[in-house]
Amino acid sequence: MTEDGLVRCGWAVVRPGPDADLYRNYHDDEWGRPLKDGTALFERMSLEAFQSGLSWLIILRKRENFRRAFQGFDVEQVAQFTEADVQRLLSDDGIVRNRAKIESTIANARAVLDLGTPQDLSDLLWSFAPPTRPRFADLSEIPSTSPESKAMARELKRRGFRFVGPTTAYALMQATGMVDDHISTCWVQTSGSGRPS
Repeated sequence: MTEDGLVRCGWAVVRPGPDADLYRNYHDDEWGRPLKDGTALFERMSLEAFQSGLSWLIILRKRENFRRAFQGFDVEQVAQFTEADVQRLLSDDGIVRNRAKIESTIANARAVLDLGTPQDLSDLLWSFAPPTRPRFADLSEIPSTSPESKAMARELKRRGFRFVGPTTAYALMQATGMVDDHISTCWVQTSGSGRPS
């Protein structure tokens, strides 16, 4: 339980300060809530890839910088990025400056366009949402991958997406409400997570 009397998932409870507010607000207002907008899903997919090997808090602190640097994650604009844009991004200390992750974001924007539209990305990702299941009682019970995230990662790779392995795919599923991994005692109630069983 936190100072406001609400029970939250353990990962969202950090020391008091601005980071505590940032994490709490992300947990309370975004994480695990169904997200079906294709552009927003492309952003989340990209940020999950940038987070790989790092703390999510680092990404949250830099999220507005990422949005600026990647043109609001507008797929058509990002798909047109050139080597000059890669160099610009590599010198931008407001984001995570990792060439492979930057290049994968550009490649993934092109892969979205190959699908058709950002909404087609949403349809593809949500096709892997598992049936709704009861919440876990403890964070230690929550898996880092699932059969669905493995299948999603395989299909994305087949379609030319990069930096979206099974663990990143599962984190994306958690963050965007495809699975509801808030613990059973958490006050946040999501609706529409997963597919009806």
